Amino acid sequence: MRVVVLGCGGSAAVPMIGGEDGRGDWGVCDPLESRNRRSRSSIVVEGDDGRRVLVDTSPDLRNQLLANGIGRVEAIFYTHAHADHVAGLDDVRSLNRNLGRPLQVFGTAPVLAEISDRFAYAFRPWTPPSFYRPVLLPRVIVAGQAVEIEGLRLDLFEQVHGSGTTLGFRVGDFTYSTDVVALDDAAKRVIAGSRTWIVDCFQRAPHPAHASLDLVRLWSQELGIKRTVLTHMGTDMDWAWMRDSLPPGIEAAHDGLILTL
Repeated sequence: MRVVVLGCGGSAAVPMIGGEDGRGDWGVCDPLESRNRRSRSSIVVEGDDGRRVLVDTSPDLRNQLLANGIGRVEAIFYTHAHADHVAGLDDVRSLNRNLGRPLQVFGTAPVLAEISDRFAYAFRPWTPPSFYRPVLLPRVIVAGQAVEIEGLRLDLFEQVHGSGTTLGFRVGDFTYSTDVVALDDAAKRVIAGSRTWIVDCFQRAPHPAHASLDLVRLWSQELGIKRTVLTHMGTDMDWAWMRDSLPPGIEAAHDGLILTL
């Protein structure tokens, strides 16, 4: 199995729109370091048989797939319905074309309901043979249960994300937890002992909706994680600073990072 990090930035990405010259607000991130340029968070999980599950459809989806040479996925998994994880859904029609059929899309009932309200046309029945719009087949999943998607068994758990919740999952020794600020005991039992954990770490200081660096350190120690990879990072998280300052076993993701598991 391998995991491709399509994007590892926060909701406004890095750089954010703005800056004194209008060319972007980098915060403390060095604009000359290419690994500081982060698109919105998303990954692809690829099984040993080559089938792929796309996790979230970020607003940057088209560029992400092109940059990583990915022209086909077999299914989509949604962690939640915030715009930075959903708004690239229209580009799924190209994936429909390349696959030649509708795509199954997995999410909790509230998440699928919200996405279908905003993209109702994507959930209408397919009218073969063309794909002039995305065509999705909703599949409801439930936190605390396991689901098989394209040959991969995903153990699902709920995460606190500010005033709402998101869905994390574990597949084999790999766990993915974007957009999380608190974990209950049930979630920790699923995550514990993972060899590799990609986890939200928006900034160094505490944040009301996202994990901070000290919190991720505590979780990693408590749960016995061998390799913790930070994602959903904002303009406070400079690549060189993290390279030089993060403790052993914790590292920063970058767009295009490939994990072979």
